[in-house]
Amino acid sequence: MKIEGSCSCGRVRYSCEADGPVPFLRCYCTFCRKTGSGGFMINLLARADGLRVEGETHVKTYRATIQREKDPVPRPSGHARHFCGECGSHLWARHDRWPDLIHPVASSVDTPLPIAPTHSHVFLRSKPAWVPVDAGSGDERFETYPQESLEAWHRRHGLYEG
Repeated sequence: MKIEGSCSCGRVRYSCEADGPVPFLRCYCTFCRKTGSGGFMINLLARADGLRVEGETHVKTYRATIQREKDPVPRPSGHARHFCGECGSHLWARHDRWPDLIHPVASSVDTPLPIAPTHSHVFLRSKPAWVPVDAGSGDERFETYPQESLEAWHRRHGLYEG
C-alpha cells in the first residue's frame, strides 16, 4: 500500500510502500513515549528502498544513548528516529539491524490507514502510571518486545501486502 506522510509545518513530505500498513503496535518504551504522542508510539512496516522525501534538508536524525546494566559504557541506539528539524514532527524510524525497512510513524501518515483488528501493547515495563493502556479484549500486552515480528503479525491476520 502506498502511504504518504508529512510533518506539521509542511516542509517535509514523504511516501513509501508499506507491506504492513496496519497500525497495531503501541510502544510505551521511554524513547518512543517521549518522541510520540498519547504516551506511546505506533510504527508501520515499509520498504526502505521505496522511501521518497521532499524537503530532505529539513530532516534531522536522533539516536538515543542506551545504558543497560550489562553494558560498561553507554552506547548509541541502533534505532534512528527521523524528524522535521523545523517543527519537530517524528516522521519515520530505521534500525541498523533491518536496513531494508523503515517504520513510518502512524501519526505522521496522511493516507487513510486500515483499522487494526487488535493491538499489541509493548514495553509496558517502561510505561508511567499516568499513561492508560486502552486495551481491547483481544489485545496482547508485553513487558518488552513480543517474539512475533511486525510482518508475522500482519501475515497472521491476513493483512500483509508484500
